[in-house]
Amino acid sequence: MHADVATALRLQALDLRAAELRREIAALPKRILEIEKALEAHTRRLEMDRAALAANQRERKKIEGEIQMHQQKISRLRDQMMEAKTNEQYRAFQDEIAYFEQAIRKAEDQILELMLEADALEANVRKAEAALQAEKKSVEAEKEQARARTLADKEELARIEAERKEVAARLAPEVLSMYERLRSRHYPAGDVLAEARNGRCMGCMMTIRPQLFQDVKSGERVVCCETCRRILYAEEPPRDIEAEMSA
Repeated sequence: MHADVATALRLQALDLRAAELRREIAALPKRILEIEKALEAHTRRLEMDRAALAANQRERKKIEGEIQMHQQKISRLRDQMMEAKTNEQYRAFQDEIAYFEQAIRKAEDQILELMLEADALEANVRKAEAALQAEKKSVEAEKEQARARTLADKEELARIEAERKEVAARLAPEVLSMYERLRSRHYPAGDVLAEARNGRCMGCMMTIRPQLFQDVKSGERVVCCETCRRILYAEEPPRDIEAEMSA
């Protein structure tokens, strides 16, 4: 393999890893935002449960106040009934008392229903509060992991960028110019080099002229695919150490 091609392969590997790290660094803040939004949604649901419980308690207090008013009216009516002059007045007071007593029974039934509803609401609130606290801890841990991962990615990216400068400096200027031109114009993903295998370019899968394929395998010069313009390389066969030693 031509020395510049081997160096370009290392440059490509660095560029691919750097692109992967940049994508991950860019994605981590979005992930943090997603988990924070999920936490906010759960917080809002808890607030709704608390609001429903508070509304239940206000309604019970209101009805209890109505019962108290009815009881006061009944007390006054009974006092007035003792001063009734006729049977008609007496029965009228009885009817009014019966009306308010019925209203009290109805209100007490409503309070009982609200109390049963409040039990369920209080259980929901307790459960939601416990779940939210656990989720907050989980979210904070995940955010901390994301921050640590971002820091590690940035440190690795800085090392890769430093190594890239060193590797690029070892390339012949014309090969480096070719590599950068291909990467910027045609292959921003980084796949500037392609393997030549079985007479084909594995980048575009097009057939390579036999003489060109031989040039790639010989490694005497830098060869590009005539179709996709990628820099071609051929994998060297594994060395047979035992055969070399016995030769």
